[in-house]
Amino acid sequence: MLQQIRLTAVFLLALASTEVCAQDVQQTTLSEAHPLLGTWRIDLPNGCFEEYTLRSDGTKLSRSGEERNEAIFEISEHPSSKGFYRWVDKITKGNGKPDCGGSITEVGHVAVNFIRLHPSGKRLLLCEAESMESCFAEFYMKARDV
Repeated sequence: MLQQIRLTAVFLLALASTEVCAQDVQQTTLSEAHPLLGTWRIDLPNGCFEEYTLRSDGTKLSRSGEERNEAIFEISEHPSSKGFYRWVDKITKGNGKPDCGGSITEVGHVAVNFIRLHPSGKRLLLCEAESMESCFAEFYMKARDV
């Protein structure tokens, strides 16, 4: 149980550390063939889950605990030479309820992360930088709904 609490704390701390306060986000329209479009999910050790639905119009829906948010995002069309997609999103709407860690993500919150897609296209690693050592969460493709 202690291991599960530590993993959840590390995950939520890593999510909080990706915040960038003063960055503007340019909503990106992606082709419907982009490999990151769809619903991605992670099941957390505390029994909670996070889901992100990335849509081709550059909008994201997210669920975490009781929290429901909408965001705009920009994601690179192709991975960098290091194999990572750069992902920046900004919360545009929220219900003001707590996420899996008990926090509330404010409207206007901007996060910058990097995604490493598994060759199968069915899993991704969420990272703080373009480095495997900075990855803190593994999501799986729940649905390819673009």
